[in-house]
Amino acid sequence: MNPVKVNRARLSKLTDLPNIGPAGAKDLILLGYARPEQLVGADPVQMYEELCTRTGVRHDPCVLDVFISVTRFMGGEAPRAWWDYTAERKAMLPRRP
Repeated sequence: MNPVKVNRARLSKLTDLPNIGPAGAKDLILLGYARPEQLVGADPVQMYEELCTRTGVRHDPCVLDVFISVTRFMGGEAPRAWWDYTAERKAMLPRRP
């Protein structure tokens, strides 16, 4: 969902989260998250690595930005666009060849 449209009082399904559409929801379900509240305290880097392992594909790093956005949101931060986290992710992780 577009972060501007997110309503913290109405979080019943994964697509109610900022930056999560049907494809992102499928990824979260694959990782074992069925409800938004299950993301509280989740580690976005670990989630990204697990997704890559489970699918056998190295996903675009922007997926990690999305995971950062939803875990931060569920930790109490305001909803923000996933690309707001790109610089942080780039500083956090070493570049891969």
